[in-house]
Amino acid sequence: MSLVVVGSIALDTVETPHGKLENGLGGSAVYFSYAASFFTRVRLVGVVGQDFPKKFVTAIEKRNVDTAGLEVVDGKTFRWSGAYEGAMNEAETKSVELNVFGDFQPKIPESFRDSDFVFLANGSPVTQRHVLEQMKKPKFAVADTMNLWIENTRKELLKLLKIVDGIVLNDGEARMLTGEANLVTAAKKIQKMGPQIVVVKKGEHGAMLVSKDQVFVLPAYPVEKVKDPTGAGDSFAGGMMGFLARQGRVTGGILKKALAYGTVCASFNVEDFSLRMFQKISKRDIDRRVRRFLSMMRVT
Repeated sequence: MSLVVVGSIALDTVETPHGKLENGLGGSAVYFSYAASFFTRVRLVGVVGQDFPKKFVTAIEKRNVDTAGLEVVDGKTFRWSGAYEGAMNEAETKSVELNVFGDFQPKIPESFRDSDFVFLANGSPVTQRHVLEQMKKPKFAVADTMNLWIENTRKELLKLLKIVDGIVLNDGEARMLTGEANLVTAAKKIQKMGPQIVVVKKGEHGAMLVSKDQVFVLPAYPVEKVKDPTGAGDSFAGGMMGFLARQGRVTGGILKKALAYGTVCASFNVEDFSLRMFQKISKRDIDRRVRRFLSMMRVT
């Protein structure tokens, strides 16, 4: 079924113990789209400036991605620069230049408004709500968020939570939003705020899914060499939502498998800079790694 994502498209400069990439293709909507495109056609909504390289537009269009929602406007593209050290659990942000993304008011193309599955990548809850208001009747709408919005726009975020089906956030954000130290308690408290599904990302420790009927936990896929963690969370969400859209329905069993596919997509993403690994692998590689991942947890 149809899947639309609204989020950032960026030029990233990233430095890790394994090297440096300058002005690489990045942004939440791009990482999401690349991962999701292994499963279904993705409808991308985002904005770039006149400086955005044409080769990157081509790289996106070569995927199973509809770019009718990609706006090119006067100005410069959103830029992010960061560095990772040690275990690379978190990036140190060196600079952020919002540029054209700072004034972005998404206009959903008419041809996208009937999308069955919607992912609102990290952004202002006001903007995310504006996007949902342009959609017709999506079957499953999920939002991402971060500490900035929890701290500065809490009232607007709580309004958004009442109208989405799911929320994706990390463990620190779940604790910040609820004031609860225990993640299961925190996730269940978030459910009471509106969303049926709460997915808590725990970085190298995997992810947890809490729905009405279940609490499901998966570890991270063991990757021997992590080169660049940038976009891992967005790749996780892309794999998860792409799998759900391919199935066309959301049930307890399908959600569990979607979490596994999201985890595996993130594991490929971190093995190289930017989108390089996604450009090297196929759906068959993802399926093979999912089978291996699930077999690791088999106890009989």
